[in-house]
Amino acid sequence: MTDLHLVVDRSRGGLAGQIASELRESIRSGRLGRGARLPPSRDLARDLGLSRGVVVEAYEQLVAEGFLEARVGAGTRVAAGPVPRPEEGAAEPGASHHGRRPTSPDLAAFPRQAWLAAIRHVLATLPGDCLDYGDPGGVAELREELAGYLRRVRAADTDTGRVVVVTGVAQGLSLVVRAFAEHGDPLAGGGPVLLAVEEPTSPRQLPLLRRAGARLVGVPVDAEGIHVTALAGTGARAVLLTPAHHYPTGVVLSPRRRAELIAWAADTGALILEDDYDAEFRFDREPVGCLQGLAPDRVVLAGSVSKSLAPGLRLGWLVAPPAVAAAVRRARGELDLGSPVIDQYALARFMRTGGYDRHLRRMRREYRRRRDALVRALAEQLPELTVHGISAGLHLYAELPGGWDAQRTAEAARTCGLAVDPLPSGLVIGFARLSEHRIADAVRELRARTDGQNVWT
Repeated sequence: MTDLHLVVDRSRGGLAGQIASELRESIRSGRLGRGARLPPSRDLARDLGLSRGVVVEAYEQLVAEGFLEARVGAGTRVAAGPVPRPEEGAAEPGASHHGRRPTSPDLAAFPRQAWLAAIRHVLATLPGDCLDYGDPGGVAELREELAGYLRRVRAADTDTGRVVVVTGVAQGLSLVVRAFAEHGDPLAGGGPVLLAVEEPTSPRQLPLLRRAGARLVGVPVDAEGIHVTALAGTGARAVLLTPAHHYPTGVVLSPRRRAELIAWAADTGALILEDDYDAEFRFDREPVGCLQGLAPDRVVLAGSVSKSLAPGLRLGWLVAPPAVAAAVRRARGELDLGSPVIDQYALARFMRTGGYDRHLRRMRREYRRRRDALVRALAEQLPELTVHGISAGLHLYAELPGGWDAQRTAEAARTCGLAVDPLPSGLVIGFARLSEHRIADAVRELRARTDGQNVWT
């Protein structure tokens, strides 16, 4: 077994990233040869004085990148194949511009074999003409599968003509807003869009919306979801919301508010942008049907495989009123000529053969176990925290007691291996990328750190 000499600087944070970086460099330089066996994660964690979860996270990152191989009963070893090397000046493999998000799925659970089978089938059967420039709105086969899936699973009111394939929710929303900003309201004419957004909301999407030309106005969210009376007072021409599972609080839009929202859109001619980012993962009952199914001519439904499969696939969709769909399709043709066709055909095949449904069923069961483990661990170790928003999604919201500093608590939680975003009065904690025992270990360590460190204002 290889004896590792790693140096970790606790003051810098990002401990798993530091371990992964040192191991990566050791493999590239040849200090760790092909097939070399690494110490068990528990042993290395003890040597470094860290939680086992931090070491496991580093190992998993390098397995995903192809530097390491992990087999049951054989431990973790340096991969026998060629060592991946980045291009000159490129970022480190695995280094994310966005960092580790609480809403990230378990990337190690990506159905590689089923996806590989879909890719192979496409490459073996796809006519050559299909590899030419296609419809910038997406290949017909995938739009057909998406329309059927969304009717069946999300209660959408759609057909193939309303579906536009995009690289993800971010691009889809940007294109809709850009259509407003450049050409006026594609439904009713008018000027640049005043876009209402939930408050609180994800700060990550605000810059891209502004860059697309929107003027933003916040609307408060309470226990029933967005406050429609406050929304009506803004004069907004459109609203962006997450009704199935509000980010970050986890609130599900109540039936009363859904009715009020649809009535507001009908009375004002406004457009609703429905971000359906993790709606497939409902744990207490079947997922709540989308708003688009109630008002297909006033709602744009945006979704992707970023939470259900992996964000790196860059495959998403819009279901939009015909005028909006046409504007987005036109914008895609002017912007980048559409998405890669092989991946689109592969996703269509994966959905058509039932692979997508099987994967979602499996991950829904697994994520529910991990959610339960996190809720249980927080109740046992940190009963001061009040937990909200656990009925769906890949994260929960933990309200901090008075006097706790969210930023300091978040930093302590990240050191323990948890994926956390701080809010003024609480934490958004993700559970999808941690096994049940790692969740328990991480929360136990966080308890010790909150006892021994200053996390108060």
